[in-house]
Amino acid sequence: MGYFAHETAIIDEGCIIGEGTKIWHFSHIMPGCQLGERCNIGQNVVVSPGVKLGRNVKIQNNVSLYTGVECEDDVFLGPSMVFTNVTNPRSAVNRQSEYAKTIVRKGASIGANATIVCGHDIGEYAFVGAGAVVTKTVLPFALVVGNPARQIGWMSEYGHRLEFDQNGKAICPESKELYLLENNRVKKITQ
Repeated sequence: MGYFAHETAIIDEGCIIGEGTKIWHFSHIMPGCQLGERCNIGQNVVVSPGVKLGRNVKIQNNVSLYTGVECEDDVFLGPSMVFTNVTNPRSAVNRQSEYAKTIVRKGASIGANATIVCGHDIGEYAFVGAGAVVTKTVLPFALVVGNPARQIGWMSEYGHRLEFDQNGKAICPESKELYLLENNRVKKITQ
């Protein structure tokens, strides 16, 4: 066993858990889950059947990842954020065959108490602000806030807001990497 699980964690059979992953108090990893290397699963986290996590995914306390959710490498999920997997749930109607897929792309961050309505992907390095309610797909590098979430800017891979000049160029204040904004899309320029 190349991972750590607190004695109160429940890990069902049929899970694949990567080396160096840590699973903390009262968390439940359900059958058929795939957790990559070096993930950190906080307290009271539920990972439902079939959920896939890439490498180095950080999940803070009180998060539920329902069937249909996939997180790529280096994703951050803030405390008590919420995913859904059915757009029109009813207690008396079984809609398990209608679960919608949601993919959180590499390097994206979702803030505390945010809600992601199913079927709307979160782009690479996007940043969803605390308490936001995402009801549509979020572009790569986009900064979204509010209810419903609306885009108010762009973020660097290091999590800094980008300020673009008249030529559509911006520099991350921490990494000093250059970004280009063209046709409402951001890309990092490699030198």
